[in-house]
Amino acid sequence: MALACLCLAAAGLPAIAAQPWEEKTAALGQAGTEVSGHLTLDQLKNLIKIGEQLFTARFTVEDGAGRPGATQAIVPTKRKHPVMNEFSRTAGVDANACSSCHNMPFPGGAGDFTTNVFVSEGFESADFDTTDPQFSNERGTNSLFGDGLIELLAREMTVDLQRQRAEAITLAAKTGQPQRVALETKGVKYGWLTAQPNGLVDMQELDGVDMDLVIRPFSQKGVMTSLRQFTVNALNQHHGMEPVERFGGRWTGTTDFDGDGHADEISDGDVSAMVAWQATLPAPDQKVPDNAQWRDMAAAGEKLFDGMGCTACHRTSLPLDSLSFSDPGPNDMSGTLSTSQVKDPAVYDLSQLDWTKKLKRNDKGQVLVPLFGDLKRHAMTDSTVDQLGNELLAQRFVDRNIFMTAELWGVASTPPYGHRNDITTLDGVIRAHGGDGRTARDSYVGASEDDRARIIAFLKTLVIEQAGVNQ
Repeated sequence: MALACLCLAAAGLPAIAAQPWEEKTAALGQAGTEVSGHLTLDQLKNLIKIGEQLFTARFTVEDGAGRPGATQAIVPTKRKHPVMNEFSRTAGVDANACSSCHNMPFPGGAGDFTTNVFVSEGFESADFDTTDPQFSNERGTNSLFGDGLIELLAREMTVDLQRQRAEAITLAAKTGQPQRVALETKGVKYGWLTAQPNGLVDMQELDGVDMDLVIRPFSQKGVMTSLRQFTVNALNQHHGMEPVERFGGRWTGTTDFDGDGHADEISDGDVSAMVAWQATLPAPDQKVPDNAQWRDMAAAGEKLFDGMGCTACHRTSLPLDSLSFSDPGPNDMSGTLSTSQVKDPAVYDLSQLDWTKKLKRNDKGQVLVPLFGDLKRHAMTDSTVDQLGNELLAQRFVDRNIFMTAELWGVASTPPYGHRNDITTLDGVIRAHGGDGRTARDSYVGASEDDRARIIAFLKTLVIEQAGVNQ
């Protein structure tokens, strides 16, 4: 199925809306069924507006909310037993709106402990009715601000790593000798691979990335490839709203997979609008405090943060070549639309947005994305520091003590901390770092009280200050 037309709303054409007295989400269907082509700024703004309305909408049963005949699994899976209660804090449905959880400090942000979700290993083990960690992982809600830049970085890094693998295979075949290659992109090291002359590739020395060398920057385990995949998964899991691209007739043979009497609940265009809104959320800022003492402490703390080794994982910035965001993207697999499945992807030029014009660039003209992260998975526990190893289930083959480096931009605006949102202070979550973060953690713990205060003062300058999209 190819996307061949520009969405109705983005093109400025009328779309059918719910009547104001109806108990339905008015924004559903406003983006049309498909979105494609290069959008002008006005078209993009219109699509973003629809996406925000969908993100903040409280879905109802009149929209198709709930999934009495389906589970939260990412592979469309029928329930084995009738649903007792539509809403549940375990396998869901567990929220009326996306913004029910993503709300600090604005819609699209993070969530408090009360918004934690419970997820299974991710594929089809989906019917569970207990919060026992043997059956589900409890997760805090991540912020989405700046995630369009994060996805663009991941795409470029994936291309670079896969190019290195291809070159190693070619050289091994040409020379007749194994080629052991150190994988590195944008300054981040992902271990080694060894290409054999017969074309086989030994991936045993990879570090922090899957064997297909696709960087998956989203979720706390680093298992979500794109904002589109994240959106499709979440709509079904948290709201029981089934996107056509995964749960429709193409994959399941029915237009009402969850058996709630509502066909084709979320169109490709609806998903595209939600992706457009998320992809254009402004990057968090590093503010300059008005308080002179705080200013001085933060400046000193930033130097200490680097000197203690924190930037080994929480890298200050990564360089980005292009601000052109295509949707769908190139790396998603079955169940989420990808570039290979459409005739003409939608393209959003993020350079048109005012907030991207404020981002610094290096001498090569690359945008410096100030994420304070590395888009890499790390072991976060060891034999003596294991507070962050609070999960008992692996997720999509990622071991239970391995997590994606948390991007620290906006960290001052998104407490509490940790994968379970159960650490109330920055000092506490730093002390919880084991495994790959142990050396920097020990440097922090061994520092003077004044120096620790300086580091916290620096981290408290990393904020989310803009609500919505700053055009």
